[in-house]
Amino acid sequence: MNPLLSFVSQVGQRSLQSVREVGYHAALLAEAFYWLLFGHWRRQPVRLGAVFKEAVGVGVNAIPIVALASFATGMMLAIQGIYTLRTFGAEGQVVLGIALSVTREFAPLITGIFVAGRSGSAIAARIGTMQISQEIDALRVIGINPVRYLVAPLLAAMLLTLPALTILSDLVALFGGALYCAGELSLPMGIFFERTFEVLVAEDVIHGVLKSFIFAVIVTLIGAGNGFNVSAGAEGVGQATTRAVVLGCIGIILADMVFTFLTSR
Repeated sequence: MNPLLSFVSQVGQRSLQSVREVGYHAALLAEAFYWLLFGHWRRQPVRLGAVFKEAVGVGVNAIPIVALASFATGMMLAIQGIYTLRTFGAEGQVVLGIALSVTREFAPLITGIFVAGRSGSAIAARIGTMQISQEIDALRVIGINPVRYLVAPLLAAMLLTLPALTILSDLVALFGGALYCAGELSLPMGIFFERTFEVLVAEDVIHGVLKSFIFAVIVTLIGAGNGFNVSAGAEGVGQATTRAVVLGCIGIILADMVFTFLTSR
């Protein structure tokens, strides 16, 4: 085959596969929301205990790593901000930069990426293992919808815990920035937070929290979708896990860029 035609054919196949995958994830999202909203009337409700169990796994257990990453991010922003503003003799304005950067961008982004790496991979591995061991087929045979049983509780748990983790990340990152400013600029932490609350408005915090809802959907769908599509044994589970992390992080970064562009105009 002509090399040019071969290249065009591969591009077309990849594009078609991407469109199919987007459609599959959209259908998965719609079905998960259907069971969350209407499962009770179908006499197949999503159990509250299952949601809390998933929330502990994807949210509560992620607190240490998210807090550590957020603290380091806040301190890094303070270091770079002071270094940059010192050129203009405006080190005191670093508080404004840290406050806005943390609440609008870095807290939701860092939280989403770490949850994607930690929980997105676990979701894909768990569902993928169930797929190759035919547990998914067994659920269908006994009349249990796999999306209701596996995906809907995960989605609800993510939607509950990721915004909460984002708010925690805001506080910890601001604390990290305040701690460095206290040592470098002799700026008391009380004054730092007083200035922070003066420059921040509710919209800044809400902006980051809204992003976290989008990131929660992305992490859940990509993790579950890759798990359901495993078909090559143990090697397939490993590939699905890696793919879930990579696509999850890429999806979060792209969604963050689009959301920021649309809300900043």
